[in-house]
Amino acid sequence: MSSTCPTEGDARRARVLIVDDHPIVTQGLTRLIGQEADLEVCGCAADVPSALGAIAALKPDVAIVDLSLGSASGLQLIKDCKVRHPELPILVLSMHDEVLYAERVLRAGAKGYVMKKDTPETVLAALRRVLGGTIYLSNHMASRLLQGMVGARPVAPSSLVGLLSDRELEVFEHLGRGVGTQQIAEILHLSPKTVETHRAHIKEKLQLKTATELFQHAMNWVQNEAPQ
Repeated sequence: MSSTCPTEGDARRARVLIVDDHPIVTQGLTRLIGQEADLEVCGCAADVPSALGAIAALKPDVAIVDLSLGSASGLQLIKDCKVRHPELPILVLSMHDEVLYAERVLRAGAKGYVMKKDTPETVLAALRRVLGGTIYLSNHMASRLLQGMVGARPVAPSSLVGLLSDRELEVFEHLGRGVGTQQIAEILHLSPKTVETHRAHIKEKLQLKTATELFQHAMNWVQNEAPQ
């Protein structure tokens, strides 16, 4: 559910919507942003439906979005927002490595990517950057993307998982969390046959031979790499 977070009203402050399903993160961001003279938290949401409702009702100037929202994907929320609210800048705040996700979120429509291990000062700087209409990435990630654009040398993904499409990555993560094909199909609004096709492509890209190898690889990845 969405909720209005208590802050002092000030029309000159940029209104920030926080979308994260961890209350401790939401509370920490609310305190951090509330100390700034030019920013205020106008609302909070913990899932995709609440976030879309809050955006429509509260008209924030910017949204901070986590990539993991229960069984839903923050990446899909970003894509939905790009269609419904193309004027809304989105900053992703995730505990997951930017090398795998930063380019994906930019393609989806977000304007910046910050990791939860970064400093509060970095989060605020990124927030102001996307509010100003420019993209925020770490220097390391920006350099990687520029190398790929100029074609100086192909930038290989840090692992074979980086070769997966956005949808394949979603299927892979659900497999690693022990979700069956039928349930994955329901969650992602796909047919079971389409999920099976994605599984076949994932096995091929990850150079795995059997379903058992796929499940084991997916479980290991979720335990060590996937956003929580």
